[in-house]
Amino acid sequence: MGIRLDLTDPARPSGTMPVEGNTQPYGLLHGGASVVLAETLGSVAAALAAGPGRVAVGVDVNATHHRAVRAGTVTGRTEPLHVGRTTASFEVVVSDEAGRRVCTSRITCQLRDAPPR
Repeated sequence: MGIRLDLTDPARPSGTMPVEGNTQPYGLLHGGASVVLAETLGSVAAALAAGPGRVAVGVDVNATHHRAVRAGTVTGRTEPLHVGRTTASFEVVVSDEAGRRVCTSRITCQLRDAPPR
């Protein structure tokens, strides 16, 4: 997928992904690729929010695709919507190089103690 993470602000991870190699047969960025970027960023944010000795497990992800992208790089930015003791929800906005919104996604994770090894 070519995702590159930026954890400068651990509460709001961001990342980039190239369009090339992540397209559907018509040459457009695949919607599933946008969701992979969003779920990656939301899952990282949830794992960081869970803290040591705890894990984040995805329970819901949804996405609305707003516009097509044919080339370049897209950027995802994570915004916490709710971070509690047992659940965390994040909005991830995926934008093109011109800053136009390509996809809006929401991911919810359950936060729980890590299973024993």
